[in-house]
Amino acid sequence: MIKVIGVRFKKAGKIYYFDPAGLDIEKGNFVVVETARGIEFGECVIGLKEINENDVIAPLKSVLRVATVSDIEKHNQNKEKEKDAFSICLKKIAEHKLTMKLIDVEYTFDNNKGIFYFTADGRVDFRELVKDLATIFKTRIELRQIGVRDEAKMLGGLGPCGRPMCCSTFLGDFASVSIKMAKEQNLSLNPTKISGICGRLMCCLNYEQSTYEDIRKRIPKVGSIVKTEGGTGVVVSNNIIKESVKVKLKCKKTEDEVLEDYKIENIELLEGSYEDSVDDSDIKLEVTSEEDRKLMKDLMKDR
Repeated sequence: MIKVIGVRFKKAGKIYYFDPAGLDIEKGNFVVVETARGIEFGECVIGLKEINENDVIAPLKSVLRVATVSDIEKHNQNKEKEKDAFSICLKKIAEHKLTMKLIDVEYTFDNNKGIFYFTADGRVDFRELVKDLATIFKTRIELRQIGVRDEAKMLGGLGPCGRPMCCSTFLGDFASVSIKMAKEQNLSLNPTKISGICGRLMCCLNYEQSTYEDIRKRIPKVGSIVKTEGGTGVVVSNNIIKESVKVKLKCKKTEDEVLEDYKIENIELLEGSYEDSVDDSDIKLEVTSEEDRKLMKDLMKDR
């Protein structure tokens, strides 16, 4: 077991482990560390704890120091520099007539490198742009192309639910999601209903998936024959959220058919099967226009 702290360099960014090097570091403290990109300024979001050596990506780098007042001032100055660099880069992109969209600019703490994040539909020849930027800023320049999900994470905004987007507030990594998840959660397969503002499947499809998977293994399919306290009957509908089924039974007194609701823990499957996972052949997309078809094609990317 080794002692580490967790450091984050951006809001909702990935957490990296560092050796505290014997320093008294508490959660919420700002620290200066060395990374593969150079000297970086970050916030301790996980206080001192012990973890297994196998859980750490070697080599484990050490914290250089707890951030001083001058370090914090320098970090704030870098943020102002990034705004200026953004404006200058936009002008240079226009001058070179490049088909790219600048998203963000980031300086390493020691100003050893400037990283310019952008999106583009295809490959962009930005060699001349890099030369211009290096001449202006007198530092190493890196242009990094990112995907639409990373763009949404950096820019932030409100999701379809009306709340700030998960990826820009607390999600460190993007979870893997699929159309199959939407089907298993009985959601509409209309692309406009299950996509986020990035144009990809909503990350929140993954939040309750394990619960749906568990319930689907225990809830009978429509048409299955089950044994209930009221007798043997046929399942005519099921409700995964309520964990219940509606069963058609024959009334013992009148011989009339009646419908009764039962919790799945109070029935026994006699014939038929459980819902379980959805077959790919059962997924029918609700595509009504060419625009929806294009959106659905985009939804299937990068997941």
